[in-house]
Amino acid sequence: MLPQNDWLNITATIVPTSFGLQSFLFSLEIIVAVAVIFFLWTINRFTKPLHKFTKAAERLGVDLHSEPLPIYGPVAVRATATAMNKMQERIQDLIQARTQMLAAISHDLRTPITRLKLRTQYLDEGELQQKIIKDLDEMEAMISETLAFAREDSRSEQRVNLDIVSMLASLCEDFADTGQDVQYIGPQTRVLINGGSVSLRRVFTNVIDNACKYAGSVTVDLHAEGDEVHILFDDNGPGIANAQLDKVFMPFYRGEHSRSRETGGTGLGLATARDIIRAHGGDIRLSNRPSGGLRVTVVLPG
Repeated sequence: MLPQNDWLNITATIVPTSFGLQSFLFSLEIIVAVAVIFFLWTINRFTKPLHKFTKAAERLGVDLHSEPLPIYGPVAVRATATAMNKMQERIQDLIQARTQMLAAISHDLRTPITRLKLRTQYLDEGELQQKIIKDLDEMEAMISETLAFAREDSRSEQRVNLDIVSMLASLCEDFADTGQDVQYIGPQTRVLINGGSVSLRRVFTNVIDNACKYAGSVTVDLHAEGDEVHILFDDNGPGIANAQLDKVFMPFYRGEHSRSRETGGTGLGLATARDIIRAHGGDIRLSNRPSGGLRVTVVLPG
């Protein structure tokens, strides 16, 4: 230890850095910075097209009429996007051909059914005549639904800003006026969405009508989740087997409960509903409620 108030002086010589070393370090910093920038640019060049490609492919999986995939980016991404666009065109052509064939067959069946209905007037009035007329009416209804499904194109309908709360409340009142136990229990404040009023009203009417056939009561609720609007249709019916929850959206598929003469139906209602909702950028799904009954959830962009 140094005595109190004593000083210790240290002298050192600073060796100046050579100019060559300074230039080397500066050049190294520039090289590293350029390398980092180039690395980030390369990563972005590959990942950005892939990200957009993934989003576009997801849209294609929901809506076959979505915009074609953009053709840009690395060679591999451009080639894949081109192949996806060609596949989309082929699928659209295939569906269009199937739809035209379905519409033509359904249209041609109307004529013989009309003739048969006229000929039943010459039958003796009785139970047999009534059964034949009932069967012909059912066939005619099936053909009408098939034509409606084949010609369905809600994209051609003008989209407007509409109050979904007002539409749902009005529909529930209409069903209640006919003696059905249908209630709207959602919010009363306006919730605006952009969509086709005719096609959406058709979807909601079909969902409520189906629920009324198989259940004693139906409630309709609505709530917003982020930028989406969720509409819940709950009934107290028997529900649907879990294995059939996805199958009921297939055209012409009918579960066990809908095969009876009393309920009728062609199995096209939910298929058409899904097409309309997906054309609006949303989706529709079914689930069995833990307390019993079926829940139909319609999700639409807010």
